[in-house]
Amino acid sequence: LRVGWVAGPRDLLERIMIHRDYNTISVGRIDEYFSALALENRGKILERAHRITRENLAILSDWVEGEPLISWVRPKSGTTALVKYDLPLPSRDFCTRLLEEEGVLFTPGSAMDMEGWLRIGYANPTADLRAGLERVSAFLARQGVNSAETVDQL
Repeated sequence: LRVGWVAGPRDLLERIMIHRDYNTISVGRIDEYFSALALENRGKILERAHRITRENLAILSDWVEGEPLISWVRPKSGTTALVKYDLPLPSRDFCTRLLEEEGVLFTPGSAMDMEGWLRIGYANPTADLRAGLERVSAFLARQGVNSAETVDQL
């Protein structure tokens, strides 16, 4: 189920509607049903979402503070964060290796023209976030050792 909305100037909305007709000529009945159900229960849904994101942001914040190779500007809202890493490794390579070695998926900063940064989503279940961050810490520890060995060899 994936639905959404767009707000903007009328001319932009008209251009968007033209493209929408090509890729989503109509929304399915089940999508409409669940969307209406979500709107009817938006208070409960938003309360749950805010609780999860607040708790997970605190977990992510503690993790960033404890990782010497990671820094950031803490987000004020939302469900994603950008973190900077201090390693001589392109962000795409970082993310590819992290996925292959630890099964953790981040978006490389290079995808957003922000090399040296990573995008992390933190709206997932809290246990998953904790487990994922532990895996990232293990990955970072290995990279930090490899980086220090490279410097020593120079």
